[in-house]
Amino acid sequence: MNRGVDGTAGPEWCEGGEGLAGAAPVLDPLAEIRAEGDPETDVYLTGTVFLDVIFTGLDSAPVRGTESWARGMGSSPGGVANMATALARLGLRTSLAAAFGDDMYGEYCWEALSRGEGIDLGLSRTVPGWHSPVTVSMAYEGERTMVSHGHEAPPPEEPAPECPPPARACVALLVPGRQEEWIATAARRGSRVFADVGWDETGRWDPSDLADLEHCEAFLPNAEEAMRYTRTDCPRAAARALAEKVPLAVVTMGEKGAYAVDSRTGESAEVPAIGVEALDPTGAGDVFVAGFVTGTLAGWPLADRLAFAGLTAALSVQEFGGSLSAPGWVEVAAWWKHLRSYDDQSPDALRRYAFLDGLLPAAARPWPLRRAVPTLGFRQA
Repeated sequence: MNRGVDGTAGPEWCEGGEGLAGAAPVLDPLAEIRAEGDPETDVYLTGTVFLDVIFTGLDSAPVRGTESWARGMGSSPGGVANMATALARLGLRTSLAAAFGDDMYGEYCWEALSRGEGIDLGLSRTVPGWHSPVTVSMAYEGERTMVSHGHEAPPPEEPAPECPPPARACVALLVPGRQEEWIATAARRGSRVFADVGWDETGRWDPSDLADLEHCEAFLPNAEEAMRYTRTDCPRAAARALAEKVPLAVVTMGEKGAYAVDSRTGESAEVPAIGVEALDPTGAGDVFVAGFVTGTLAGWPLADRLAFAGLTAALSVQEFGGSLSAPGWVEVAAWWKHLRSYDDQSPDALRRYAFLDGLLPAAARPWPLRRAVPTLGFRQA
């Protein structure tokens, strides 16, 4: 279920993958704090949009010299679109600045994000003659292997619109050794900047390469990244070390959950992961960040933010794809209803997620939910 940038409900993919269908409003997590004069945008982000082609149902990795048949497949916007979709499905008014090719892939991604998810693409552009970046992802044994191809988009011929726009928050992917002027600009204008980071291909893992952290409110690396940057052998020690460089350090620990340290208050929190059978972990980190940003902007306690982020990530890995698997409030509500009806989770989860009681809409669909499988060429009649 999606919410448009004007606060009304946007269309959603039909569960059978036939196209788009109108949807009723579900939940605005910031409704109680919105006020006149607030920015129209809740979260701004920028990056590269890929067309993701996902093959599922593989029993093992492809073997050289053979042909493997997958039992399932789907196509969806990927790359930064994973994060943008996750934010929009949680009800945040999301603005994305990205380049789109003028090929069919680019047209499909633009339509899926703008019309399908209600994401504001007013700061994005279509590049004539530039083909869309593509990633093929193969999911098997709870992991995935990806092959990507693409070229950097040429610079715009006309001056780009002012970026970033006024926004409550921005999400930035830090690139080791490179500073992005827009991050400092956003922080200076009052946006709360949440930073993620990718694998350091240089092997340096030098904290000084992350100079933009000085403009960030929160940094959310995974355990391996955090330990490498801090030269520690414990994710919790890494989080404490990172909290000396950024107000809020959040380290994700996979099946062990997440740990956070708030250096402004001295508070720390740890929440265990929810036990699920993982189908495809693609985009789970993006979904975690989106859940944490949602809870932070809504003013929730630190432990609740961690728990909610972990829950949304756990729901996402049970489905395939990045943006395809990002849950919305209906999925969260269905999970909570299921949890209270069955005993397949620890009783501690009932206590840990009790904060959802006063927040969620009524779950009207069974659990588990059947996901959309959009593929190129299907059009709404």
